[in-house]
Amino acid sequence: MSLLGSLVLPVVGAPMAGGVSNPLLAAAASDAGGLGMLAAGYRTPEQVAADLVHVRDLTDRPFGINLFVPRPLDRAALEPAVEDFAGRIAGEAAALGTEVGRPSWYDTDHWDAKVHLVETLAPPVVSCTFGIPGAAVVDRWKAAGCEVHLTATSVPEALAAAETGADVVVLQGMEAGGHRGTHDPSAAPEPVDHLGLLETVLPQVGVPLVVAGGVTTPGDVRRAFGAGAAGVQVGTALLLAPESGASRTYRAALRSPRHTERVLTRAFSGRVAGAVANGWTREYADAPAAFPVVDQLTKPLRKAAAEQGDLERIHVWAGSGWRAAQERPAGEIVRELAG
Repeated sequence: MSLLGSLVLPVVGAPMAGGVSNPLLAAAASDAGGLGMLAAGYRTPEQVAADLVHVRDLTDRPFGINLFVPRPLDRAALEPAVEDFAGRIAGEAAALGTEVGRPSWYDTDHWDAKVHLVETLAPPVVSCTFGIPGAAVVDRWKAAGCEVHLTATSVPEALAAAETGADVVVLQGMEAGGHRGTHDPSAAPEPVDHLGLLETVLPQVGVPLVVAGGVTTPGDVRRAFGAGAAGVQVGTALLLAPESGASRTYRAALRSPRHTERVLTRAFSGRVAGAVANGWTREYADAPAAFPVVDQLTKPLRKAAAEQGDLERIHVWAGSGWRAAQERPAGEIVRELAG
């Protein structure tokens, strides 16, 4: 039986990379009876190890960690468009008092080291997004005592995850905030919401299914469980919690009366993501499909924008129900969502 069945509340705190899903937020979700998740994306192995130790110091409840599965880029095909994009945003960087970041074409986000780290420190749950690790990696994690959750955004991805040995498949619908977990980053994600995806996958996959995408109210949770989900994963609902690592500018953008539209965009990272529309998403909607190098180019600009309170140049990842996010302790939010 999956660990989900032993939780007081089958609510998973989404692993939001970039400092949002920090140890405080993960521990708060777990202490409330849910499953808190750390985000290993963009973190060094040393930082990930420190985060795992920190969560264990904060809670004795189960928690997990999420890793990005790397995918090699075709540098020869993509580099001209990436260089053109870098030139286009150079003026934006100058206006913010910074420089365009340098691309690292062979970046794997320390994949091998993180695989080994998870095997060694053995958190109760390890999840992956952006693809499926090899069956040998899944077997290593299971042998270490980890439950393995793999993310899917379509029926073929869900079937592949189950066949690889996933204990749980996380179904991410089109309403999700942040990066879509599509296994092929150059493909347009399927326009299916989490309930539609669940309805299609449920008869075909024999492992528990967690749904994600715009789940921000108790009603959303009830509908998901009524449709057969074993759990729900929530991220946007927790962004305004005091434990969240979201910056002041990020929080202000989520509450801005001028920013009322949500889009799916590659503008900040080169990978499709759900975000609140702003000046950057409108100007650079045609950013090349080259994650993570586009992300590397824009990262210094987004950091400077956050520090300067610039709502038009910061990425504002958000699910479709972002207006329902509350400024309340994460534990209260998780308990209310679960009813």
